[in-house]
Amino acid sequence: MDKSYSELQTSYRQFVRRKWIVLAGLLLILLVCVVISISVGSSGLTYGEILLALMGRGTKQTNAIVWNIRMPRITTGIVVGVALSMAGCIMQNVLRNPLASSSTLGVSQGASFGAAFAIVCLDAGAQVNASTSAAAAVSITNPYLVTLCAFIGGFLTTVVILGLSRIARVSPATMILAGVALSSLFGGGTTLVQYFADDVKVASVVYWTFGDLGRANWKEIALIFMICLISFLYFLHKRWDFNAMESGADTAKSLGVPVDRLTLISMVLCSLAAAVSTAFVGCISFIGLIAPHMVRRFVGNDHRFLIPASALMGAVILVLAELVSRVIVSPSILPIGALTSFLGAPMFLYMIFKRGNIK
Repeated sequence: MDKSYSELQTSYRQFVRRKWIVLAGLLLILLVCVVISISVGSSGLTYGEILLALMGRGTKQTNAIVWNIRMPRITTGIVVGVALSMAGCIMQNVLRNPLASSSTLGVSQGASFGAAFAIVCLDAGAQVNASTSAAAAVSITNPYLVTLCAFIGGFLTTVVILGLSRIARVSPATMILAGVALSSLFGGGTTLVQYFADDVKVASVVYWTFGDLGRANWKEIALIFMICLISFLYFLHKRWDFNAMESGADTAKSLGVPVDRLTLISMVLCSLAAAVSTAFVGCISFIGLIAPHMVRRFVGNDHRFLIPASALMGAVILVLAELVSRVIVSPSILPIGALTSFLGAPMFLYMIFKRGNIK
């Protein structure tokens, strides 16, 4: 018996060690992507110049390029990637739906409608200079109002999804169809808001919906980071409850997990993370869908490792997408939302065909 127990301990330690190696590998990949992304651009920088700039000892021009242009974009990519992928991971667990994410369930589209409503109807944003491109074209004059309206729009979608999940007890496939319907509803609402807006506000909303990491400043990045950190700490604190949820709600309840409260709080935090990200960077689709599934192959469904691994993978994907958006047609910058859609749509179709027997 002692030998068998010792073998189990050894096997468990090896199991945990492999998961930590995956997390360390993802962190290393993220750091490499960040360094490459800082160095690549219309103004090429050497690694020595980057190091000096990061320490605040570079030239005035180098410091401006690193801290005012590239680092805000990269940092936004990291925190938004973490927020969206983490939200997708938790949604897939509490809704017991492998295709759930903020984009497939309509949460992002609801947040987009709320933000567009704030920009057009509540004068929370404007186009400051039509001659400029990229991040300078749109200014959010009241980021807190935009965030609040985006959260309300995303949360309304969450309420409907929770109602279908808990009351109607629809199948995962039906839930995705409901997400498509909600996306169409909020898309129509956004179009209607644009119809009654003037030309400047229409241009602002249209450009805003493209998705761009360059419009968030350090203050707005800090707001996204704080919401992301609070959500991450809560999800990590409830990691064992999420593991119990993998066996079904009834099993989790028998183990003492407050399933209804856990689901409600988790979905509210997921909606808030997706809404605040959408409010500041626009629509970025499919990150929350593909990142958790990519890391499940390596860490399994143990949420002690799945939550941080999903967060790191989401950050890696978005930082790489940001890099590609800057170099593929340099010096122009492509909308990052389009790139993530090109990546995520085939993955989504693959998962539908692979899981075609979902009931």
